[in-house]
Amino acid sequence: MNETELNGAVLNNVGAPARPPAHGAPLGRALMREQFADFRVDEVMTVTPEGEGEHLWLEIEKTDWNTEDVALWLARQAGIHRLSVGYSGLKDRRAITRQWFSLHLPGKPDPDLDCPPGVRLLQARRHRRKLNRGTHRANAFQLCLRQVQADPAALAERLALIARLGVPNYFGEQRFGRDDSNWQRGLAWLSGEGEAPRKRTLRGLWLSAVRSGLFNAVLAERVRGGCWDRLLDGDLLQPDGSRGLFAAADEPDAETRLSAGEVHPTGPLPGAGGMASSGACQVLEQTVLAPWAAVIEGLAGQGVDAARRATRLPVSGLDWDSRDDTLHLSFHLPAGAFATTVLAELLETRGPERRSRERL
Repeated sequence: MNETELNGAVLNNVGAPARPPAHGAPLGRALMREQFADFRVDEVMTVTPEGEGEHLWLEIEKTDWNTEDVALWLARQAGIHRLSVGYSGLKDRRAITRQWFSLHLPGKPDPDLDCPPGVRLLQARRHRRKLNRGTHRANAFQLCLRQVQADPAALAERLALIARLGVPNYFGEQRFGRDDSNWQRGLAWLSGEGEAPRKRTLRGLWLSAVRSGLFNAVLAERVRGGCWDRLLDGDLLQPDGSRGLFAAADEPDAETRLSAGEVHPTGPLPGAGGMASSGACQVLEQTVLAPWAAVIEGLAGQGVDAARRATRLPVSGLDWDSRDDTLHLSFHLPAGAFATTVLAELLETRGPERRSRERL
């Protein structure tokens, strides 16, 4: 696809890149999020508030609220600017989630929070620093899938495979907006074919959606080639649980460490600069991203720095219980990973809030 064809595709509402599965087609169907309690997420924090400082950290349980709306409500309650409210990560709306927020209150007492329905304060402690994005390192999930139509033995076999090998670390469909709207508008804007976002929050959503889609396109090609969890010549590797990077060529035991799950291959989050792969890995990435050159240039022009993301997602502590037509799942994922990415390797899911989507 050349630049002219790409622009035409943008104007014709091209969908976000497909996410082919690594472990085979979905084994059946299930209903997801029939109730809020069917999708529970708890942040796993590595920082404990010290008990003193200018920032008030709040652990909040929310139901049918998105993260940004809670942040806006907290800002109003505390009488501070929205930018004085911090949080570590975005959490699903149609779910019961527990996450931390921080309020910058220099010289101010703790506000008296009158929680609305769906918001519950669990604990509050002072700390010397603001809670920044990416502070938590993992999320704990408890899911209940209903009306499961699949063979229990096949499900158990697939789940054991996922527990052992992990899954491709795709960005989930939530990242791209309803009907891929954030992806489409971001593409149009960055390629010069559409309007710029009018709000700062939209700018961030659109930029994130575009980078995520381009990463997914590269990862999809590695999945098709059977190398999403294997070493390619010229790969850049990331230690498990770390954001660091190093060239596989600089590590004599790269293959052994990758097989042991100590390190993972990475794919590009396009932008300006950044550490570049080489060899066969670079050829694959450049081939996939070539049609998006104008969009990537647009990302760099917006001050977005290039980064890398692991192509393999380990699913730790995976446990399940299947009874009648209900499947209960629990597992931990690193921050920034998507539970729906794990489910896509297992079942085709549908929910009350949107139609089931066919995966190609």
